Amino acid sequence: MASFQDIISSNKPVLVDFFATWCGPCQMLSPILKEVKDTLGDTITILKIDVDKNQSLASDFQVRGVPTLILYQNGQQLWRQSGVFSHAQLIQILKDKAQIHV
Repeated sequence: MASFQDIISSNKPVLVDFFATWCGPCQMLSPILKEVKDTLGDTITILKIDVDKNQSLASDFQVRGVPTLILYQNGQQLWRQSGVFSHAQLIQILKDKAQIHV
């Protein structure tokens, strides 16, 4: 299995969702992320990280609240924000930050 560092170092954009199973907003975001993946297909990787099961990773990336979304490409952080976003907002962010074409 590829390491977290290997995955975010991909030349394909990687949207990382730091979430918790007990988090209401995280549960609201999950189907939105599925819609984004359905819209963008193989142009993006969406990686979900459960902060309760990966506490050291969440700590390393200074995740203080969930959900926290971080967009990477070629190992570089392009964008980071906590909270819930609509499908349209996320698509626009990905277009602007990672030059994804829909």
